[in-house]
Amino acid sequence: NNMRVETIKYADYEGKERCEDFYFNLNKAELAEMQLSGNGDMAKTLSEAIEKNDMPTLVKFLKTLVLKSYGVKSEDGRRFIKSEKLSEEFAQTEAYSELFYKLLSDGEHTTAFINQVIPNVSE
Repeated sequence: NNMRVETIKYADYEGKERCEDFYFNLNKAELAEMQLSGNGDMAKTLSEAIEKNDMPTLVKFLKTLVLKSYGVKSEDGRRFIKSEKLSEEFAQTEAYSELFYKLLSDGEHTTAFINQVIPNVSE
């Protein structure tokens, strides 16, 4: 299972300190859909963007990856629930802002995030 758990500390819009776990996962079907609807090989696109220090491409890729992989586990653990609404709600939190900033500023964290969220299709 390639579930990524991010424990994020942030202050909400009431100034209250919070620390919550957020879950990220792409299954093989979602990965295939992203590959087919985008420009093919995501790994290649990503490594080229890093090599060229192409920040606009990198930012767009990370935002898409985070929002497409964000979800909520069902209580029985059978489903990983995702929707545009859930992604939009997450994007409106300071937790998203904290995570996004960390992904942009910490290469090792980004690599770990990507490797855990994107399924190994050869398995």
